[in-house]
Order: sequence, then structure tokens, then C-alpha cells
Amino acid sequence: MVWSDLLIKEHIVPIHFVLLVSRQGKVRLAKWYSPYTLRERSKVIRELSGIIPNRGPKLCNFVEWRGFRAVYRRYAGLYFCMCVDEGDNELELLDIIHHFVEILDRYFGSVCELDLIFNFHKAYYILDEILIAGEVQESNKRSVIRLVRAHDSLVETAKEQANPLSNMLPQATI
Repeated sequence: MVWSDLLIKEHIVPIHFVLLVSRQGKVRLAKWYSPYTLRERSKVIRELSGIIPNRGPKLCNFVEWRGFRAVYRRYAGLYFCMCVDEGDNELELLDIIHHFVEILDRYFGSVCELDLIFNFHKAYYILDEILIAGEVQESNKRSVIRLVRAHDSLVETAKEQANPLSNMLPQATI
């Protein structure tokens, strides 16, 4: 049985938010699926970015926090964190995190923190292809990559079509 079959047959874990935090505690990506005010969001980020990077490498990847469970995994210099209810399956979340990282790695070709800093919009787009409203929607890596590349080609086509128009405007006003 593959991972995607488990998602269909088992309980789908509602994710409250996704955070990507650097070792220095800087947020590189934050996606919220539950309603939080701006003040609550900044407090959540401050608390978790203080807790998670300071945990020892031999401790488990689950943190009991405010009646929720934060599940995280470190890849290179980034901590990928997802928050769910206490009773939800943490191992499923670790699989979702790994799935997201594998897709980022395939898309960027050995993804690094700088890829996410300078192409944050693509990282959000990839995450939006995987998760919708905090639930996994697409578990096929090839499908996600194909959709993101199709989106990239549409953006490039739109830029090429807009470019001749922008070159003609200065000439027409002279």
C-alpha cells in the first residue's frame, strides 16, 4: 500500500499551519489554515521559532504546545513545522513534510534556503498544490511538478506577450 492510498483510506489530518524556520529563528514560509489574528500569528511564530531550533538533535520531532502538537523535521538549515490537534497522527505529518521537501528538491534541484528566500512564491505555489485548507490534496510528486512547470510556462508566455506591448508604449508617447 502506498502513501497516497493511506491518505484516502485513513483519517485526513487537518493541519492548522505550516512554518519553515531557519536555524537562526527566521521564518522563511508561513501558511495558515486556521484563523489566527496577526498578533496571534506573531506570537505563535515567536514561540515556536524559539522552541524548535533549540531542541537537541536526539529529541523526538513532536512538541506538545498550547493543546496542539507541533511536528517538525530539520532539513539542512531549515525546520519544516506543521501543527495539528493532539490526537492526530504525527507520523503522517512527518510523511507530508518529507513529501513537500522531496517536491521542492526535485523542482529546485537540491533545494537550499536561498532558493526559498528568492523564490518564495514558487514554494508557496508548490505547498498550495499539495495542501488545500490544511488537508492533503495531491500526493503524486510528478503531478505536482508537472502543474508547477505548466504554471511557470504560462507565466513566461504572459511575460513574452506583455514585453512587446511595454516596448511599444514609450515609442507611442514620443
